[in-house]
Amino acid sequence: MADANAMAAGKSPAIEKRVHNAADLAQWQRSRAYHDLIGYINGTSSAIQGIKTTDEMYESDVLRKLLGLFDALAQLVKEHPPLEQPQRFGNKAYRDWSRTMHEQLPGLLAQLLPAAKHKYHNELLQYLLESFGNATRIDYGTGHELSFIFFLCALFKAEILLEQDIVSAALRLFKRYLEFARQLQRTYNMEPAGSQGVWSLDDFQFVPFIWGSAQLAVKSPFDPAKFVDEQIINDFKEQYMFISCIDYICQVKTGHFGEHSNQLWSITAVPSWIKINAGLVKMYQKEILSKFPVIQHVYFGELMSFDTVAAGTTLTNARLGHVAPPPSKRICIATPASANLLPPTPIVAPPPPAEALNSDLNVGDSSSESSDNSVVLRPHTDSSASLVGIQGSGSGSGSGDKSTNQPPGELTKEQQQQQQQQAD
Repeated sequence: MADANAMAAGKSPAIEKRVHNAADLAQWQRSRAYHDLIGYINGTSSAIQGIKTTDEMYESDVLRKLLGLFDALAQLVKEHPPLEQPQRFGNKAYRDWSRTMHEQLPGLLAQLLPAAKHKYHNELLQYLLESFGNATRIDYGTGHELSFIFFLCALFKAEILLEQDIVSAALRLFKRYLEFARQLQRTYNMEPAGSQGVWSLDDFQFVPFIWGSAQLAVKSPFDPAKFVDEQIINDFKEQYMFISCIDYICQVKTGHFGEHSNQLWSITAVPSWIKINAGLVKMYQKEILSKFPVIQHVYFGELMSFDTVAAGTTLTNARLGHVAPPPSKRICIATPASANLLPPTPIVAPPPPAEALNSDLNVGDSSSESSDNSVVLRPHTDSSASLVGIQGSGSGSGSGDKSTNQPPGELTKEQQQQQQQQAD
């Protein structure tokens, strides 16, 4: 394989796009990068459940430096204000910002990387450069968000961020990225990339809804049916990533929520955050990670490798609805050298807030893996807007299920006959 041959020759693997046609999607879904990506997303979901964004949490020195990097990027936005121009989308000042960002970001990233990790600089830089939109089209979409998730996952694979950083990487660093992406969208009137309503849940993002629903999987203060209530949004937008996304949508869109955000509106019918999370992960795999228009722009290297995983390798699932297991049980990605190496010695992470440790307050069931029994969110087939339909395969309505339409508390005919025989 190309990456393995490059390493054997003592050279760094090329950082390049590897999905050139629709047929390459099958190899992408069998790649180490794909498995590491799903493992990282689901491992993070397991780690952050029950933890508010406002809670105290561990932040390493490297993570704090990464947060500071966004302050420098935000300063560049101030230095490149939007131009007065007639068109609605795509303020051309974004191209000036993007050009300056490409000039300064290599040095900014090099300054915060530990000396022993500078060999990963070019690959990490490529993922980060691709995270902020396209300067030619002046648009932003889930492909750019995916590049930042690659960046985060690669930081853990390179052991620049360690396991105790997993919570703050999502609830501090990714949150800061999300806020900055919104700043770019508003300042430069960036257009949604791809087909609006298909590649995202709010025109631009997807992952914050996955991780935001995971936060709410333990001790949620409200049911899914209420997340669009104005009072809920006002009370919890600072504490939960999911609600902050809903708040942002309400700021930039007008009209009834069910009309401008029908996919999200349909989620209010799902009874638990656990099932919402499982459904969103499946939808992400099908509607983002399986789409050639998105994956054709993705770069791969050593940390996020296009090499094929061993036969029989399974994807890591999130287990929600209970307190996250100890760190040694939450290792979700392989080391960059080899997928077959033993996991590194676990580092004990600071415990989650005390309120997340009360098992009596857990909600839902413990079998929350993405299995055939979980809720499936899928695009509606008769609409180009790809509305979200919700299907619970564990509560089917087929004619073969005799108990499906049975009113609660009533016995079936067979049960009545059995009771009569026992009485006789």
